[in-house]
Amino acid sequence: MGYYSKEIECASRSEIRRLQDSRLVEQVRYVWDNVPYYRHKMEEKGVKPEDIRSIDDICKLPFLKKDDLRDAYPDGLRGAPKKDIVRIHSTSGTTGKRVVAYYTREDLELWDTCVARALCAADITDEDIVQVCYGYGLFTGGLGLHGGAEKLGCMVLPMSSGSTDRQLQFMEDLQSTVLCCTPSYAAYLAETITEKGLRDRIHLRRGIFGAEAWSEDMRASIEASLGIKAHDIYGLTELSGPGVAYECSEQSGMHINEDHFYAEIIDPDTCESLPLGSKGELVITSLTKKGFPLLRYRTRDICILSAEKCSCGRTFVKMSRPMGRSDDMLIVKGVNVFPSQIETVLIQQGYAANYQIIVDRQNHSDTLDVLIEMTPENFSDNLGKITAQEKSLVAELKAMLGIYANVHLVAPKTIARSEGKAVRVIDKRKI
Repeated sequence: MGYYSKEIECASRSEIRRLQDSRLVEQVRYVWDNVPYYRHKMEEKGVKPEDIRSIDDICKLPFLKKDDLRDAYPDGLRGAPKKDIVRIHSTSGTTGKRVVAYYTREDLELWDTCVARALCAADITDEDIVQVCYGYGLFTGGLGLHGGAEKLGCMVLPMSSGSTDRQLQFMEDLQSTVLCCTPSYAAYLAETITEKGLRDRIHLRRGIFGAEAWSEDMRASIEASLGIKAHDIYGLTELSGPGVAYECSEQSGMHINEDHFYAEIIDPDTCESLPLGSKGELVITSLTKKGFPLLRYRTRDICILSAEKCSCGRTFVKMSRPMGRSDDMLIVKGVNVFPSQIETVLIQQGYAANYQIIVDRQNHSDTLDVLIEMTPENFSDNLGKITAQEKSLVAELKAMLGIYANVHLVAPKTIARSEGKAVRVIDKRKI
């Protein structure tokens, strides 16, 4: 059980609800007074702060979407004076204007607390040596895990991403026990450790992985190859970063830090609120952040919320691992396709989770190509053997996706490795 914030993490549902009620009322008034952009959205909807008396009234508030954050760039949603802002983080901006998120000193302290809870939930203590391989800088991963680990009292190795040889040198020489990075980079490190024969000299026991989608099959593969227990962590730059939700030792969903974030599930098409246990789009309201206080932010992540009792003793609602996204979901020939479906097939067939999906349009018809990197063990220059493997994968992918995919098996290490977020999809229809 996480000792870091036992009082709130194990509070009764009624206690959590009372805290959320009061914090929502306070936060709505704060946003109304300090964020003109959102006040205007409330006025358009005919809502005033006095209309919000509890969580039950949250449905009266307007949603915020990524387009709002871009429209308000650079600081239209900033909720505190610049003199009170001590840091910014930002999204990559690969699909439009960057989103700039602002943090007060109190915001950073609360963020560190949320991440420290996540580490405690993974049975990490101040005896651990935490190697942070998420990128530092504008990306929230590096500094987010760094702050939480320091707050917990761990020795932190601020490696950032890249320089794999140096990563492994420090991992071996300083005997890192916890690895924090994207799952795709963890898989790459595991592959390199095996190739270099370093497995017996690595002391890792836990991994904290997030920032991109990964499947249960990929988790099992990473755990087996590194000899660790791999925990998921969830967050968004818009809401602070990693630490919005985290896995405990049970690994059956991620507990949401409900004293700081209120979560809803909605139908992504109708925006209708859905009950616990329903699959839909995750919407999160920040209850305490002041520098960038977002209300009802549509994450576009598809998941399920559950309030079932957890054996770890925590009472926070849990979210499932995101099952895809409502905005970057691929629609190929009218069929919904998620990269995670393809990943599941590959790992079950014994392939590494290094692949690339290319969608194009020829003669007004969609095409779907999947490039799959073979492992050294199953690679062969024998064209007939590769063709047989391709045929098997084509059949498995068609059964999973419901449409035909052109499968291309490529030699080991011919698909570019990623030390940040993996580039899984290239959709040429948008170019």
